[in-house]
Amino acid sequence: MTADWNWETGERLLALDDPAEWDAAFERGERRLGTAAIGLAFNCPLEDASPRIVRAIQLPDVAQRGFACTAAGTAARLNGELTPELYAALRAKGPGSRSIAVNAIDDTLTFVPFRRLPMWLKCWSVWSAVRNKLDAWRLTVAYTVGDAWRAVRGHR
Repeated sequence: MTADWNWETGERLLALDDPAEWDAAFERGERRLGTAAIGLAFNCPLEDASPRIVRAIQLPDVAQRGFACTAAGTAARLNGELTPELYAALRAKGPGSRSIAVNAIDDTLTFVPFRRLPMWLKCWSVWSAVRNKLDAWRLTVAYTVGDAWRAVRGHR
């Protein structure tokens, strides 16, 4: 099946199910390793895919790093957990809204039970929920004040 994987075009890399092929491609300096990491997340056990996803998250190509983060989110969706190394890689990228890992972290928070999350991600989850609630309240107050102001100005 190796002949079906096209590292040049990326064709069939989402079907990659051979961690040794990913390792060989990494050694050759192939492009699209992040794309292939998604394939590993879909087709291999988490223990086999995890070290390759972690390496892909550290690639110099920002697009491939993004795909590697997608692979981490996919692994969380499919397995309901991540390895400590994947949690560390996501933490290193940062959970903020500008982070390349924001979607992977959101997937992790959605598909991994809270009790299984590492402490830093539990704290991030709570902080994020509080921040979202405060933003909602702020917007509610702003809309209410704006509506009241328009109502008062309309009666003149």
